[in-house]
Amino acid sequence: MRVLARLFRRLFREGLMELYRSGQLSFFADLAHLARADAFAKWLSPFRKTDWIVYAKPPFGGPEAVLAYLSRYTHRVAISNHRLVSADANTVAFRWKDYRIKRGDRQKVMRLATPEFIRRFLIHVLPNGFHRIRHYGLLASSARKTNITKIRTLLGAQRTEEPTEPELEPVVTPLTLREPCPCCGGPMSIIEIFRRGQMPMSRAPPREQDA
Repeated sequence: MRVLARLFRRLFREGLMELYRSGQLSFFADLAHLARADAFAKWLSPFRKTDWIVYAKPPFGGPEAVLAYLSRYTHRVAISNHRLVSADANTVAFRWKDYRIKRGDRQKVMRLATPEFIRRFLIHVLPNGFHRIRHYGLLASSARKTNITKIRTLLGAQRTEEPTEPELEPVVTPLTLREPCPCCGGPMSIIEIFRRGQMPMSRAPPREQDA
C-alpha cells in the first residue's frame, strides 16, 4: 500500500502541474494569488511529503464480477430504448431497478430534468480515443459493403438469395388456461398479454408468504 500511495501522490502532483502549465486551472477569491507560478509551486511543495491514504481491496464478487460489469459497456450504451417511458423538452422518465428491494417489484420510474439526464448519460460516453468493440479490416462498417462485393467478384461467387420463411398463421390465445391455480384449484384467467422485453402494466398479486 505504501508503494501504491507514493505512486498516486506523484501522478496526482504531475497531473496538477500539467494542468497549471497548460492554463486549464483558474483561481478566484482567496486563491487568486496562486495564479503566479512561484506562489503555486510554493503551495504545491508540501504535498510532496504528505502521506497519502490508499484503500484498495479485491472486489466482493472477484475479478469475474468486474469484467462482467465492464463488458456491458463494450457493446451497449448506458440505457436501452425500452427503459425510456417518456421524454420532452423539460423532463425524461425512465425505468430503473432498485436492488435494495429484496422481494417484490424492483422496477421504478425516475423522472429527471432533461439537462440532468443528458449529463448522466454523457458520463457513460467513452473518452476520446476509445472505441467500442466493432468489426475491423474487411468487415469494417465504413467499407464492408464495397469489400464484400469485391471479394465475391474476385472469387467468382454468386450472390445467394436468403430463403424466405413461410408465414405462420396467427396463434389465437385462449382467454382462460386449462391448468387450475396451484393455490386454490380454481380456473386461471389471462389478464394481460405483453411481448418479450415489454413491461407489463398489471402487477402480480402478493404471495401468501409475503402477506
